[in-house]
Amino acid sequence: MTAAFDPLRALRVLADHGVDFVLVGGMAGRAWGSPTVTNDLDVCYARTKANHRRLADALLALEARLRGVGADVPFILDAETIGRGLNFTFATSAGALDVLGLPSGTTGYDDLSRAARPLRLAHDLKVRVVSLDDLIRMKRAAAGKKDLIEVEVLAALREERVGRESEGEQ
Repeated sequence: MTAAFDPLRALRVLADHGVDFVLVGGMAGRAWGSPTVTNDLDVCYARTKANHRRLADALLALEARLRGVGADVPFILDAETIGRGLNFTFATSAGALDVLGLPSGTTGYDDLSRAARPLRLAHDLKVRVVSLDDLIRMKRAAAGKKDLIEVEVLAALREERVGRESEGEQ
């Protein structure tokens, strides 16, 4: 499945299905002001049975298929499969979507949820976005070449934000 990348549509479907998630990865960086372009959407989901059901329903609505494997590989997309797995990479009708139970450098949803902030990404869409500090921590842990470059960009954004907040307090 080759679909145009439409992260806002994917996020709306997740939100409409009541999925407990935090936006992470490149789109979270974009939400915080990073100029870096990404071609996939990454979310960290709550690992509860009820959320597994909601996530499976949302993924079915997005016509999700495992990304990078042949169509002949058996895969049942349901709450039980989500519960037995952890990190999944999907091709969907809204583009590439990674659903992560345990992103690099974290202990999962509860860890990231504590400092996540609700941000409005469109007039009709507000989602919880991982904090800049946690995003930097995740990128450092992933330690890929692009991740480490993005750490520098995100750290500069954080410094700029702190500077603006300090000026506003004076």
